[in-house]
Amino acid sequence: MKYDILVVGSGPGGYVAAIRAAQLGKRVGLVERAEVGGVCLNWGCIPTKALLKSAQIYAHCKAAEQYGVELTGDVRPALDKMVARSRNIAETMSKGVHFLLKKNNVDLIAGFGRLTAPGLLDVDGICYEADHIILATGARPREMPFMPIDGKHVISSREALALNELPESMIVVGSGAIGCELACFYATLGVKVIIIEYLPHMLPLEDEEVSKAMERAFRKLRATVLTSTSVKGVKVVGDRCEVEIEGKKGPETLAADVVLSAVGVQANIEDIGLEKLGVSVRQGKIVVDEYYRTNVPGICAIGDIVAGPALAHVASAEAVCCVEAICGLSPTPVDYTTIPSCIFTTPEVASVGMTEAQAIEKGIATKIGRFPLSASGKATAAGEREGFVKLVFDEAGKLLGAHLVGAGVTEMLAEATLARILGATAHDLARAIHAHPTISEAMMEAAEEAMGHAIHL
Repeated sequence: MKYDILVVGSGPGGYVAAIRAAQLGKRVGLVERAEVGGVCLNWGCIPTKALLKSAQIYAHCKAAEQYGVELTGDVRPALDKMVARSRNIAETMSKGVHFLLKKNNVDLIAGFGRLTAPGLLDVDGICYEADHIILATGARPREMPFMPIDGKHVISSREALALNELPESMIVVGSGAIGCELACFYATLGVKVIIIEYLPHMLPLEDEEVSKAMERAFRKLRATVLTSTSVKGVKVVGDRCEVEIEGKKGPETLAADVVLSAVGVQANIEDIGLEKLGVSVRQGKIVVDEYYRTNVPGICAIGDIVAGPALAHVASAEAVCCVEAICGLSPTPVDYTTIPSCIFTTPEVASVGMTEAQAIEKGIATKIGRFPLSASGKATAAGEREGFVKLVFDEAGKLLGAHLVGAGVTEMLAEATLARILGATAHDLARAIHAHPTISEAMMEAAEEAMGHAIHL
């Protein structure tokens, strides 16, 4: 069967590419070996957020008296019902993608796709032909040789989303977004959590002030955070895991019921025919140009299998750019300096652009504006005063980066992202009237502080 465009993988990169191509009048086939929607919808972004919402509701119920609400009886987390809710939400979202594919006349092809020649794709023994093939095969949890995943004692994020019962204790190896979100979920439900991070600060890609704030937040959850600590080995002894570490106190052995490996992801590029066609690969990622074309004509790649942040919204942006380039629309290449990042812990973390340290490293003279949410009327009324907004400007006042910690700050990040894209200044942000009372006023206040005339500090 002949298509204009074949897309391999139906995650946020793949299904967006397929739908956009169909909108542009192309005959499109979308190949998927598992659930439609990929890891994000089924075993990543969406079910994780559902679980975190359940944990948040549980925490709110425990704190109900602070809001003048009296609850009788014990408030207990029902993990089985939380997991069932998250799985139902994931299924609902997957069905939504099914609907969109059908609405846009995209053919869904079930099976494992493998390149056999330029323009040819084998899907479980059936050969399909296309003028263009877009690879969007995503990634999977990285497995380290010193910490083999058995799915029971040593688990990945996938198993962590569907445990049958709450463990008494859990060691989380890695403090990136995945590790921190799942650590937050289980710590909120009362699990004794230890987070181990090799680098000097948790959330090492974030601004240092953000990292330090989140270390304090996790300690409030009674989680232990061990930074500058390496894991030497993990072994199962009976029903417990023993983790050999080396940190600030020297060698040590920790024990827990479960170890969660959250040390990043690995691109799914094995056995898809790259070697056969001579597609260039560097450091485990497919090499592409600014329009996601590989060195083999007619073969493109997007998402987690190419260099760049392994984020769903990045894959979707790359998908649109790739397809529009194929269709001759000359799209603007994706600007990787304006990629927003969100971490849905309690409090939330949101960032875009340069950190203060990155600006200094580049020799840029900076102006910093900060506003603590403890000074926000809305945050105080909501009982969620933890966190801050930190804005990094250059000497001329142009926004370089924004770093936010607090309840709901992920919903505020779009303002900072748009400001960064449009080249907005501290004056622009300060003079844009923000509704009162809102948490987003903190953006305005931080900009005012950077200009030296803060009103509410």
